[in-house]
Amino acid sequence: MKQWIERSKQVVTRHLAVALIAVVAVGSVATLNFTKSATAAVAAPAAAALDDNSVGALLTLDRAMETLAARVTPAVVNITVASKANAQQGDAGAEGMPDMQQFFGPGNPFGRQFGGRQFSFPSQPQNRMEHGLGSGVIISPDGYIVTNNHVIDGAVDIRVTMSNREVLSAKLVGADPLTDLAVIKVNGTNLPSVPWGNSANLHPGQTVLAFGNPYGFRFTVTRGIVSALNRPNPDASDRRKPGEFIQTDAAINPGNSGGALVDARGQLIGINTFLISSSGSFSGMGFAIPAQIVQPTVETLIRDGKVTHAYIGIQIADVTPDNAKFFQMNKAEGALISQVEPDAPGAKAGLRTGDVITELDGKPVTDAGQLQMTVGQKRPGETIHLQVMRDSKQTSVAVKLEALGGGRGTETAGGEHGKGRWGLSLGDLTPDVRNELQGQGQARGQGQGQGPVHGAVVEDVQPGSPADNAGLQRGDVIMEVNRHSVKSASEVAQALSGVPSGQDALVLVWSNGGSTFRVLHPAQG
Repeated sequence: MKQWIERSKQVVTRHLAVALIAVVAVGSVATLNFTKSATAAVAAPAAAALDDNSVGALLTLDRAMETLAARVTPAVVNITVASKANAQQGDAGAEGMPDMQQFFGPGNPFGRQFGGRQFSFPSQPQNRMEHGLGSGVIISPDGYIVTNNHVIDGAVDIRVTMSNREVLSAKLVGADPLTDLAVIKVNGTNLPSVPWGNSANLHPGQTVLAFGNPYGFRFTVTRGIVSALNRPNPDASDRRKPGEFIQTDAAINPGNSGGALVDARGQLIGINTFLISSSGSFSGMGFAIPAQIVQPTVETLIRDGKVTHAYIGIQIADVTPDNAKFFQMNKAEGALISQVEPDAPGAKAGLRTGDVITELDGKPVTDAGQLQMTVGQKRPGETIHLQVMRDSKQTSVAVKLEALGGGRGTETAGGEHGKGRWGLSLGDLTPDVRNELQGQGQARGQGQGQGPVHGAVVEDVQPGSPADNAGLQRGDVIMEVNRHSVKSASEVAQALSGVPSGQDALVLVWSNGGSTFRVLHPAQG
C-alpha cells in the first residue's frame, strides 16, 4: 500500500511539472510575441513628407507669395486719428445701404471704426474727441501716403505707424470726398513704397493681395482673386460718386480701409474701401477704388491740395438688353441719358434725354460708370467730343466741361431696375405735389436747376405686376411713355393702353430726385 502511494505521488508530481512547464512555455511565447509587437511598433517608420517634385508648384507659389508680401508690407502703414466729434452726427451716411457695413463712423460715407470695435454714443451738446484707425500705403520715398477720406475726415491729429513700429506725425495734404480719397505726408527719405499698377488691365480671376490693419491687427495680408470689375457706386445717398469698384474675395475687414490692393507683381491696383456684409465682418465681398481713379486724383491732390471735378450736367444709366431696342441700339453698350440739367454744359451743347453716348474722344463708352469716371478725371474748361446715337442716327456733340460746385449736379449713374395690365394706379400731378417732389430732389442735392416735373404720379402699384417688377413705387412720376412726353394721368394711361399686347413699354420715371428709364414687361399667361 505504501509503495502504491509513493508511485502515485511520483506520477502526480511528473504531471504537475509537465503542466507547469507548459504554462511557463505559453507565457514565455506570449511575452515574446508582445515584446516583438512593441518592438515592431517602435521600429515602424513614420509617414514620409511629400517630396518637392510632388508639390513643386505649390512650393513655388508659396515662395512667390512670401516674396510679394515681404516687398509690399513695409510700405503699408497703420493710421490713427483723433477728431472732434460732431454732436449732430447720426447714421445718415448709411441711409439707403442696409447691407453696407461701415468702416469708419457715423456721418462718414462708410462708417467709423474704433480700436477694432464699433461704438455708438448718444448725442451730446459739447464737442468730444474720437479716435479711429485705418490703413494707408506709401507711394513715394519722400513720404506721401494714400488713404481714404473717411479715415482722416475731421482729424485734428494724424499719426502713422510704420512696419518697424516707428510712429510718425503726419499732415494732411488734401482730400476729395467725392472719390473718398486723401493724401497725407510724413517726413522721411528713402521710405519703402509701392509702384502704381494699371487697373484697366485687370481680369476676373487674377490673384490679388490685400494689405491693412483689420480690427487693429497691424500689417495683415490676405490673398484672393479679382471677383468682378466695374461695380457701381452703392451709396444711394449720393449718386454723383463714381463707381467702377474692384470686387475681391481677399478678406477685407474693418480697419483695412485705405490699405493696398496689389497684383502679383506688387503693383498698387486699388485702395481698399468697403465691404458688403449682413454681419459687419468679411463675407467674401470686399471693394477697392481702382488705380485708374486713385492715381490721377492723388496726383491732383499733391499738386493742388484739392480736386475740382468737371461735369456735363446729365444723369445717365446703362444701355441694357431690355431697353436697347427702344433706342435702336444693336448692342447693350453705351451711356443712356435720362436727364439733362438746364443751363448745364450738356444742355448748352444740345444733348437730349434719350440720347445714347457711344464714344468719348474717339474711345468707346461701354457703360454709364465708365463715362462718369472718365469725365470726372477731366479738368473744367476742357472740351470733349461725344458720339451720340439719336433716333437711329449718329451725331457728334462737343461739350465744354464746367466745374462741379455751387450745389450743381454731375453725371450720376443710375440703375435699371383701374390698374389694368401694367398694375398701376395713376393720378394727375398737382402743383402742390410737383413742388413737394422737386423740393425732395433739391434736399438731396439732386435735380437743382432742373425744369418742372411733369406727367402722372403713381398712386398705387399692384404686387407682382409689371410695374412692381420694374421697381415703380407710390410717389414716382411717369414723365414719358415709349419716348413720348406725357402731361397727365390720362395721357399716361392712353399711351400705355396703346402698347400692343405682348410688347414691352419704356417709361421715364422721376424718383428720389432724379429720373431713370424703366422697362415694363407684360405679364405672361
